[in-house]
Amino acid sequence: MGRILTLTVVVAALAAPAALADKPPGKQTKQTAAQECKAQLKSMGPKDFRALWGNLGQCVALTAQQNQENVKSAEEQCRAARADDAEAFAEKWGKSRNAFGKCVSQTARAMAQEQQQETLKAAQTCKAERTKDRAAFLATYGKGKRNAFANCVKQKKSESG
Repeated sequence: MGRILTLTVVVAALAAPAALADKPPGKQTKQTAAQECKAQLKSMGPKDFRALWGNLGQCVALTAQQNQENVKSAEEQCRAARADDAEAFAEKWGKSRNAFGKCVSQTARAMAQEQQQETLKAAQTCKAERTKDRAAFLATYGKGKRNAFANCVKQKKSESG
């Protein structure tokens, strides 16, 4: 009986970090994503924003998910930087208890800003391409008017990244 209880506790302890890693985006992550999406809406205009995202809620959900992935990636990068050269890490981020948190926060924020700029730049390029020759734009990026702009933005982002 004791072995089963011990095994159950060990399995639960190992499963807890995995469950926490897959948790939904938090309130702060959603607020940041909402700010990014509103900036995109303002920059692109409602018609192109809808063509790209569908609606504000869809943009916020996907952007929050991407931002959460950025945090995971930033954590990995900061751990690697700290392991590779602890002195250089301490020099850049400080020796305080929150040095790792600062590294993760600023790295993830930089990643999100870069993605935001890539999206806005791709949208501008697609808008100009569509304005220049609408028929060629639709033929290149999709037969449907609704998804052609989104397909263009996706392709332009993948080309730049």
